[in-house]
Amino acid sequence: MPRILAFSAALLVSACGRATPPEPGPSGGPAAAHPSILLVTLDTTRTDAIGPEASGIETPAFNALAQRSRRFRQAYATVPETLPSHASMMTGLYPAGHGVRQNARPLAAAYPVLAEKLRGAGYRTAALVSAFVLARRFGLARGFDVYDDALPAGHAERGAKETTERALAVMAADAGRPLFLWVHYFDPHAPYSPPEPFRSRFAARPYLGEVAAMDEQLGRLVQAFEQREGPVAIVIAADHGEGLGDHGESQHGNLLYQSTMHVPLLLIGPGITAGAEEMPASTRRIFHTILDWAGLGSADSLRAAAPEVVLGEAMKPYLAYGWLPQVMAAEGRHKAIRAGRLEVYDVAADPRETRDLAGSAGLSRALRNALIDYPIPSLEATAPTEALGDEERRQLASLGYVSAAAPPGVRPDAPRPVEMAQLFDLMEKASGLFVREEYAAAIPLLQRILAGDRHNLDAALRLATACSALGQDARAVAAFERALAIAPRSADVRTYLALHYARGADWPRAAPLLERILAESPDRLPALEALAVIRQRQGRIEEAIGLRGKIYTLRDPSAAELVALAELAMHAGRTTLAIDSLEMARARQGAAFDHDLQLGVLYLADRRFPEARDALDRVPPSHPGYPMALFKRAQVSVLLQEPDQAAWIERARQRADATTRPLIANERLFH
Repeated sequence: MPRILAFSAALLVSACGRATPPEPGPSGGPAAAHPSILLVTLDTTRTDAIGPEASGIETPAFNALAQRSRRFRQAYATVPETLPSHASMMTGLYPAGHGVRQNARPLAAAYPVLAEKLRGAGYRTAALVSAFVLARRFGLARGFDVYDDALPAGHAERGAKETTERALAVMAADAGRPLFLWVHYFDPHAPYSPPEPFRSRFAARPYLGEVAAMDEQLGRLVQAFEQREGPVAIVIAADHGEGLGDHGESQHGNLLYQSTMHVPLLLIGPGITAGAEEMPASTRRIFHTILDWAGLGSADSLRAAAPEVVLGEAMKPYLAYGWLPQVMAAEGRHKAIRAGRLEVYDVAADPRETRDLAGSAGLSRALRNALIDYPIPSLEATAPTEALGDEERRQLASLGYVSAAAPPGVRPDAPRPVEMAQLFDLMEKASGLFVREEYAAAIPLLQRILAGDRHNLDAALRLATACSALGQDARAVAAFERALAIAPRSADVRTYLALHYARGADWPRAAPLLERILAESPDRLPALEALAVIRQRQGRIEEAIGLRGKIYTLRDPSAAELVALAELAMHAGRTTLAIDSLEMARARQGAAFDHDLQLGVLYLADRRFPEARDALDRVPPSHPGYPMALFKRAQVSVLLQEPDQAAWIERARQRADATTRPLIANERLFH
């Protein structure tokens, strides 16, 4: 127990403020000796795909930097997923320390990030990220003066060329202070589609084409950065690699072998001696190294690298499917993986990890203890994915990142992930189809997954939901019964079953199920949304409005949802709420907003006559309710005592329809 407590404390203390602040320079910022710092993170980049020893590719920009850098030849990511790996670089913590163990799980505000510390020391801070998976909503934007996560319309990523252009513009707008610039390139990520001429040059190996295109932009970026006045420092690292079929893994996130965990890492800057470093190093120490350059303390800095046991984890199969958790530890030339049983490899002699030495390798006590003590998350306490809208889920799915529909239960027969590698591609494809609502195509794949992993709750629940969405009631109920047999206490399964009933003719059966679910979990969004619809069907409008209000405290409503809420509020005589909802919808939609007639009528009912006039004036003659808009506009004109009120009344009469003609005839304001 003392060993576990000590290890957990080490995980959490690394990013704490032990360092003393730097002495201020003449402008109140950092001392002049502190360099501007460039951090470039290369997404999904294997060590054997970039650099002097890369096979089948030339990367001249990276190679030139490697020649004059301290090159860590045994650098390791903390986790083979983009967001948690970057969270480690930005906090100095392993995932067990900062809590982000999968994509789409936001970093809690309690953990200080690198940019916050540097901005507090007088640095100007800017970041340019190239994929939705690092969008500001996931917690890494804190402390950045500029956090550019804008992506082309309808896309979840952007290419290195566009990101570089934006980075050059940020550098050109520099205010003169030392700059911390983080640039994230996403290009080598699947699906691989390099630009020309790399597409033609690497037609048979498009992954390498993506790396080559990224390398070209890396050269432009570094050249521009090194032209800055004053000293500069540069860090280049990958967040993780790519399986490309090694150990049965095509992409990344599921296993801990070298193909996805062994990453390139270069340091250039003050206090750095060029040369190769063979000591294992974790990318989490980028955090400490950059603080060291900024004068914020040298503990754990790679400028004076001290040997350590380097750790890593791959918890996605455990958290998504209930398979065994995986932890790795590297020391010297040995790397060990614990996933049910121990695997040991001499990665210097056997970099492809083909010979398991678990029965003969002499591992140090420190390495063995680190493997045993590494904290494993509780499935029961695992936080759900942050509430994401449908479009955001589709964006993640387009990048190959899809969260499980529900957290799995503890499985007594939990398999080792590497033994389930034949299902990886199938699960990724099925999950992507499901999120894109291509249910008919997803169903046979989900059935194949369940044939290979009969206790896979995620596949069972997605199968039930897909059948429900297609109106296959009997198949849906059978699939829900299977999901309940796998996880009889799962609130998620009960929620999706209630949603199934809510969708069809048996919708009254959903209400008591949803009520019980919300009594246990008051903030469960899908249940709140379904019950709001049911309350509206039941005519319990005030309850429906209350549920909608709670939903929109948990997530942002769309413009269409705001309009629907306004209509409910109008039905209930809640004028103020209806006005507020339509005003918010108009602010979001701008010129596309087409509910000015309703807004004008509400303003008139609330005796806000000038605002009613402006809203009604925005109703175009092509609007089907234009005769009503003219009638209401004439009323407003009289109430405002406008000099042309008679003309407005005459206009309303001329354009009157069957609805407005008797209203005009009986309107006392017009006589």
